[in-house]
Amino acid sequence: MKIRTRSDLESLRKAGLASLYPPRPRINVGMATCGRAAGAGAVFDALREEADRLGLEAAIVPVGCLGYCQQEPLVDVALPGRGRVLYSHVTPDQARALLRSLADGVLPEEGALARMRVEGEAESESLPYLDELPFYARQHKIVLRNCGLLDPMSIEEYVARGGYAPLARALLDLTPDEVVDEVLRSGLRGRGGAGFPTGRKWRICRDAPGEPKYVICNGDEGDPGAYMDRTVLESDPFSVIEGLTIAGYGVGAHQGYIYVRDEYPLAVERVTQATARAEELGLLGDDILGSGFDFHIAIVRGAGAFVCGEETALIASIEGGAGEPRPKPPFPAVSGLWGQPTVINNVKTLATVPVIIGKGAEKYAAIGTEGNAGTVVFSLVGKVANTGLVEVPLGLTLREMIEGIGGGGLDGRRVKAVQTGGPSGGCLPAEQFHLPITYESLTAAGSIMGSGGMVVMDEETCMVDVARYFLGFTMAESCGKCTPCRDGTRHMYEILTRIVEGQGTPEDLDDLEEVAHWVKEASLCGLGQTAPNPVLSTLRYFRAEYEAHVQEKRCPAGVCRALIRLVIHADRCTGCGLCKRECPVGAISGEPKQPHVIDQTVCIHCRICHDVCPVDAIEITGRR
Repeated sequence: MKIRTRSDLESLRKAGLASLYPPRPRINVGMATCGRAAGAGAVFDALREEADRLGLEAAIVPVGCLGYCQQEPLVDVALPGRGRVLYSHVTPDQARALLRSLADGVLPEEGALARMRVEGEAESESLPYLDELPFYARQHKIVLRNCGLLDPMSIEEYVARGGYAPLARALLDLTPDEVVDEVLRSGLRGRGGAGFPTGRKWRICRDAPGEPKYVICNGDEGDPGAYMDRTVLESDPFSVIEGLTIAGYGVGAHQGYIYVRDEYPLAVERVTQATARAEELGLLGDDILGSGFDFHIAIVRGAGAFVCGEETALIASIEGGAGEPRPKPPFPAVSGLWGQPTVINNVKTLATVPVIIGKGAEKYAAIGTEGNAGTVVFSLVGKVANTGLVEVPLGLTLREMIEGIGGGGLDGRRVKAVQTGGPSGGCLPAEQFHLPITYESLTAAGSIMGSGGMVVMDEETCMVDVARYFLGFTMAESCGKCTPCRDGTRHMYEILTRIVEGQGTPEDLDDLEEVAHWVKEASLCGLGQTAPNPVLSTLRYFRAEYEAHVQEKRCPAGVCRALIRLVIHADRCTGCGLCKRECPVGAISGEPKQPHVIDQTVCIHCRICHDVCPVDAIEITGRR
């Protein structure tokens, strides 16, 4: 059946409500990439097998990611009349036991993480609500509003949670100019990193001469540790498809593209299937909702070049050329794909658009802070107690994010720094955690918002080594088209390598800073212009560590192999032999229950012995 009217859409919504809230148990299993990596596939199979064995009628549904990735596998169980409970770290055996309890009409508390809010049903008061957990209490979900709560492949469930009503409003009640004005008034800024006002970009494209016009979803997420766009595409693909369709209507485009990297096979699969389903129902294609507006979407699979996250390089890739940027202006909104006016928006930006059109610009603009409206999604990773996807209003401080939501350092260790914005972001020390998370404040501090990566580092992190790692990434991902980026990043990397290997000189620090500024000012595209950020920010805030490496030939964090020595303290060593067994080069000797020793001529300073020692008998000292 084609969806031609609002009445048809209401029928679809009712079908979705019946699916979301069936009269029998519904069991949601987090089956995004994070869940699958944690073993959710085996849990899902165990649930289905046990339900069949027991003859239990239950809807067992693969859903996306709820964001609390370190708690995976997550299983959300709703028992009509008895409540709804979320279980974490679920194993196949626990899944089978859970089914047996459900067959008896019981929602057990063992293994439960929290209860979910369900109106009018009996619930265990001993469990906290999910939104009361520290990880969720400060979050405000807009982009992630559906993730982990619905079947990503069910357009009915998406419509039941408010989907496609915004598209109907846009096509049937608003003119294209009014759609653009609504987005402009909302204050939405591009969530791909640059933070350019989305409505202004749409207006420039709409007013630019030339036909046809195009709209592109940029899903080429490539930052180490970042997985926000991947998760949205895996968990709620229809939100992106609807947002892209609204964008097409607003700017006057009839063809859209979703560019997603091929290393995201589940995201590619789900967005492809979702696009086909929308076309099948007439929510993509010709004369959508009887409005006379035609719009089609093609899926383009990128080869994984980080530089293709840059707009003009992405356009070159879609056109079939090498993923290399070109000088700007002209900007893509004026001359983009095949020389025509083109809007490129990030996955998170487009997933936000239906909420703005559906609820109004004013409601969205009221979230966040002045000049930074709405929410931002971060992947909170690294040496932090609580890891996962976090969506918060702009203006929240770094401290509230890292200590409040993240729970502080892993294993109680002191947090030393955080890097925002991926490999092109800066490293900010704990002394700067009072800063609000806004585009301007992060830039002024020497970092960037970026697409939303946030890597937390503790006292065992060497900031010189961190700068070298991220610079190595951008150096390898440089397309090589312009000299400053191609040669400048390599020269900086060589200097940093000398420093971590104990061969650095004081002059190297001056050279490093000079080259970093040169690369930042002279590079062609955003990759080169931001590549020096990790270097410049660590030189700014952690210069003492650089000086210790260069002047004292010492790594304060005990990380750089050329600058450390491992020593076993005989008075603490119990002779358990664990270090001896784990040493990869056989550098440790000693009899059972007797103090062991390390042969310094053989030791490669890998720190494995230090990490496995149960009595802290192995000390990391400076090189002698």
